[in-house]
Amino acid sequence: QLQLVESGGGSAQPGGSLRLSCKISEAIYGTSAVTWFRQAPGKEREGVVCVNSGDGFKYYIDSAKGRFTISRDNSKSTVYLQMTSLKPEDTANYYCAARRDWCSGRKGDFDSWGQGTQVTVSS
Repeated sequence: QLQLVESGGGSAQPGGSLRLSCKISEAIYGTSAVTWFRQAPGKEREGVVCVNSGDGFKYYIDSAKGRFTISRDNSKSTVYLQMTSLKPEDTANYYCAARRDWCSGRKGDFDSWGQGTQVTVSS
């Protein structure tokens, strides 16, 4: 079965909030850096935010800074993406992906992927 499963997507108004969850298999969670990617129709998949394992260092693309927060709940083997001040351009299918230890924004660096959860921001 899947080692990563996303949930929490849905519809929001501009300026609204959503929290996405990525439940990760315990077999890989402790040694995994996790990136949230997103892909809009006709667009390439892009990394949005990432958190390392171990040191917990976080990375954000400019458009996410100040609006999105990535966090880990080790007791639940879950990584969250808290999104606030949502904009229509945030509309995309959001995927979480895992690789060993250290963050990457490159999709080719990731070994494990969830199936995605849709986020739609419109008024």
